[in-house]
Amino acid sequence: MTHARPLRSTTTGAIRGSIRVPGDKSISHRSLMLGAVAVGETVIHGLLEGEDVLHTAAAMRLLGAEAEREDNAQGDGVWRVRGVGLGALQEPAQVLDMGNSGTAARLLMGLVAGHPITCVFTGDASLNKRPMARVTKPLEEMGARFVGRSGGRLPLTVVGSGELVPITYRLPVASAQVKSAILLAGLNTAGATTVIEAEPTRDHTELMLRHFGATVTTERLEDGALAVTVIGQPELTGRTIHVPADPSSAAFPAVAALLRPGSELLLNDVGMNPRRTGLYDTLVEMGADIAFENRRDQAGEPVADLRVKHSALKGVVVPADRAPSMIDEYPVLAAAAACAEGTTVMLGLKELRVKESDRLAMVAEGLTRCGVSVEVGADDSLTVHGTGGTGKGPKGGATVATAMDHRIAMSFLVLGMASEEPISVDDGAFIDTSFPDFVGLMNRLGAKIGEA
Repeated sequence: MTHARPLRSTTTGAIRGSIRVPGDKSISHRSLMLGAVAVGETVIHGLLEGEDVLHTAAAMRLLGAEAEREDNAQGDGVWRVRGVGLGALQEPAQVLDMGNSGTAARLLMGLVAGHPITCVFTGDASLNKRPMARVTKPLEEMGARFVGRSGGRLPLTVVGSGELVPITYRLPVASAQVKSAILLAGLNTAGATTVIEAEPTRDHTELMLRHFGATVTTERLEDGALAVTVIGQPELTGRTIHVPADPSSAAFPAVAALLRPGSELLLNDVGMNPRRTGLYDTLVEMGADIAFENRRDQAGEPVADLRVKHSALKGVVVPADRAPSMIDEYPVLAAAAACAEGTTVMLGLKELRVKESDRLAMVAEGLTRCGVSVEVGADDSLTVHGTGGTGKGPKGGATVATAMDHRIAMSFLVLGMASEEPISVDDGAFIDTSFPDFVGLMNRLGAKIGEA
């Protein structure tokens, strides 16, 4: 059991330095899973070694693949995955514990659904509350079977099949996790499996499938939707992968630098997949001084170095159609909005209600406790009235409940760097699921975060 770790953040001076935040979590999960069903060895540089991803590595070992870390000459962690080949995952002798990661649980359900094995999935108290029916429904249409708690919640048993049937499935809500689960199930399915999405979601799965040798096509339909199709039963071959720095993790030091006078921060190797950059687009609209330098590609993913300088931010309206490209960044955007001049309105946040916590409610409650005026609309919008025009930051001086949500914790610690009084979070232990050494790294840049 993880013990609570209350943390407190105090107003700080400039945030300065040059850093590389941990590797992209989404890409790290996928590289381990696809490496496990590829033929030969996959070498992964820059894998995020947070608790979420380590749970995925452990699960792949239980399913028969080898996945181990070794140190290279530079002292960086390099992971080697020796795959078993598509269709050859073994039935695990133990329960697959996915920790706090909804991404890992949902994607791996799809991958094992296409194998004639039975697996039991569980997670921590937070993950076991999250709905899985949106994933199990299409996988059941393909021929897999599931036994779980109401709403398809974990603990949940997956009874897979080596004879799934391909489907064409239109996503009822924009979800890269559901799309990816179906595509991964389609890997070991004869024929073409298609997912239709009205709004483009993260395409890391499609890019990485192509990198490993699968045929994946994307077609724009007459109604404007995207049809993503994978051709089943390819031979996937082990690859070398350089995981870019996670843009979601980079958001926290970036916003901190924007909020503190005199700050200048260089964030190296940040993934710039256009379906992940909604936060940075929004911050630039708010007046953020962010330069995107040295743009390049790494293993099919666009990357850049971000130079961030202190900026006077102004409120904007964030359209609903931007939500899929920044769904994890709304909490830290809310922190930036609380310090901006004027009002920021974020539209279409329904998906925030089914993340690690009800993030919409948690952000609103936390901001209110810190003296920020907010409204949650019946349409799942969030309106934040910034304090930037007052010459002061938010009042702060509160302890914010995190509900075991790492992004809530980090966002309010960032806000504490710009508030009049310190801000505490009741538990920062879960930060390690996505951003190991967050506190140490931020303090080296000039933050003042310590035990509460």
